[in-house]
Amino acid sequence: MKNLFPYLKPYRFSVFLIVVFIFLQSLLNLYLPQLMAHIVDQGVFTENIGYIWRVGGLMLIVSIAAVVFSVAAGFLSSRTAARFSKVLRGNLFSHVETFSLHEFDEFGTASLITRATNDITQVQQMVTMMLRMMIMAPLNFIGGVIMAFYTNAHLSLVVVVLIPIIALIIWAIFSKAAALFKAMQQKIDVLNRVLRENLTGIRVVRSFNRTDYELDRFDRANFDLTNTTTRAQKIMAGLMPILMLVMNVSTLAIIWFGGIRINNEQMQVGSLIAFTQYVLQLLFSIMMVSTMFFMIPRASAAANRIFEVLRTTPEIRDLDQSSDSFKREDTPHREEDSKEEHALAADEERGKVEFRNVSFSYPGAEKPALEDISFTAEPGQVTAIIGGTGSGKSTMISLISRFYDVTEGSVLVDGVDVREYPQVDLRSKIGLVPQRAILFTGSIADNVRFGKEDATDDEIRHAVEIAQASEFISEMKDGFESLIDQGGTNVSGGQKQRLSIARALVRQSQIYIFDDSFSALDFKTDAKLRSALKEHVSGSTVIIVAQRVTTVMDADLIVVLEEGRISGAGTHRQLLEDCPVYREIVASQLSEEEIA
Repeated sequence: MKNLFPYLKPYRFSVFLIVVFIFLQSLLNLYLPQLMAHIVDQGVFTENIGYIWRVGGLMLIVSIAAVVFSVAAGFLSSRTAARFSKVLRGNLFSHVETFSLHEFDEFGTASLITRATNDITQVQQMVTMMLRMMIMAPLNFIGGVIMAFYTNAHLSLVVVVLIPIIALIIWAIFSKAAALFKAMQQKIDVLNRVLRENLTGIRVVRSFNRTDYELDRFDRANFDLTNTTTRAQKIMAGLMPILMLVMNVSTLAIIWFGGIRINNEQMQVGSLIAFTQYVLQLLFSIMMVSTMFFMIPRASAAANRIFEVLRTTPEIRDLDQSSDSFKREDTPHREEDSKEEHALAADEERGKVEFRNVSFSYPGAEKPALEDISFTAEPGQVTAIIGGTGSGKSTMISLISRFYDVTEGSVLVDGVDVREYPQVDLRSKIGLVPQRAILFTGSIADNVRFGKEDATDDEIRHAVEIAQASEFISEMKDGFESLIDQGGTNVSGGQKQRLSIARALVRQSQIYIFDDSFSALDFKTDAKLRSALKEHVSGSTVIIVAQRVTTVMDADLIVVLEEGRISGAGTHRQLLEDCPVYREIVASQLSEEEIA
């Protein structure tokens, strides 16, 4: 929880005002029992009606002032907590945006969503309570103890006995509940994951009649969370009745012993009333703390999960953020030389991609996904990558965009190792169409403009025409302003792919990467799209990952992968003669007449 305090520093003045308001409120609340004692002892017993009205009016003014300070403190604490959570949520999101794919796999999407929403909400509620109760409770407690001893020191022995008993009760309950609240947050992750998988895969679930199975899976996760929550609530539910019992017994003890002292003329009735009020304030402050203890285990578990993400250092970082072996000497002269080298390389080659003896293994994998890969994709040429499922095609693409770093060797863009580029600069050179076409909620124009924020309407229209998407867009009611549902569920797979291609083309990049991006297109659309692409990307490096031989057979260089190794590289004709793996792929897809 101590990690939260730096996030409250910008709101120091608000916190100061909250402390002042709560302090004044507490002083006024402590003053009220004394006024009540004066009314009873000096007004009621002496039948002095004027004194009762005067002191009663003062009590009303004090009460109103206490309410004003309470409302002001409540408003400031709520606003401060809301702004605190806004900053924390923003920092968490921006930090997650720096993660490599490995960190995403490690945490899981469902868990990251829970941490950014539910966990931060738990912490926000905790901060709201902390800014009020954690300040008010100690003030009321200390003030109640002092005023109780001031009112009657002998009767205060009840308080001395009472406090250790309550502290022991709270500690016993808190220690049992803490572990359960931590488990609750983890089980919310599981429930979130099950729900997310079901909703995103609803078409598959229904097409295979697996609704009952998914309902059962959800029920198991839901019951597991409910069971843990119920156990935690049962433990915490016993806290309030026990405290109330202690409070009532304490009140009886005070009245009993106070009555004896009044009977012996050692205490006045008004003083007993005031003493009872101070002890009740003291007990209520302990109840406030117990309410905090109800929230602390869960909020603490949530805070730890949030800061677990914030403390995670991304594996892939720019050179000026990294201390790996590729970091240069930190001298201004060397940095200037580096900038000149990058500029010269960019002017001379613009888009050249080279793999030099590249090997790559996923974390925890038994064997490399890629091994000793070497080839060059030249600007102005089309380089195709083909191979069976699991041969490493998409992994190779991920290395160019630096979603992962190579284990051995190096990937160069324009003659410079991709690890030496700032990630923003590297990816600004690349127009990527991923294997799975992803669209975002918004209009068609917004989705295409995602590739280039300042793209004009003409540029968007031109990119859409090349991607062969103009026809189906013109048939939509609102054309380019037609809305895309979340995940692109209101367009077909082929339409999603064409919009994804348009999004990459509008960027006008030096390197275009198409990761199996034509698989959902019919042969006619595929052919028309590749023909239109030739003219648009003629000066750029084009890398195509594909399953279809017809998509890659016209490429200037075809790289054939098998189990993470290159089994052949060359043109379609050369590979037919020299590469058995490629001949087998071609034979499985084309007839003898088409091969000839």
